[in-house]
Amino acid sequence: MKIFRYFRQILTSLVLVLVLATTVACSGTVQATPPASLPPGISRSGEYAQLERGNSKVGEDFANWAVRAASGMVQDAYVRDNNKLGVVISPQVRPTEVKQLAKSLVQGFHKNFPNQDLSVLMYAPDKKLILTAQYDTQSNQVEYK
Repeated sequence: MKIFRYFRQILTSLVLVLVLATTVACSGTVQATPPASLPPGISRSGEYAQLERGNSKVGEDFANWAVRAASGMVQDAYVRDNNKLGVVISPQVRPTEVKQLAKSLVQGFHKNFPNQDLSVLMYAPDKKLILTAQYDTQSNQVEYK
């Protein structure tokens, strides 16, 4: 009987040493740190989030106005560097209406940000680019791509 107790104590000691050794080896404090900030419109869970409306107060105000004024035709909008407007259209917008909506947005954008070349990027509801309108101040013309 003494021999079984002796082996049990040795076996228990060895198991404890093994558990402690593997626990210490596997419990390093290395943790993946998330990036300080994610690009606009990307949430940590990977789902679509509302875009950051602007990288300036004036741009943010114009993007908010564009969404409100479009009467449901625009789901989301953003302004970058006070010369680039991105717009996500709603599913109710017909393909034949996209160019006219872009033209209206270019006109309003030019009134708020005069004396500079402007771009209006039109995105489908699935966030794929469908049209780019570029306003040139020298020629006072809009080119659609």
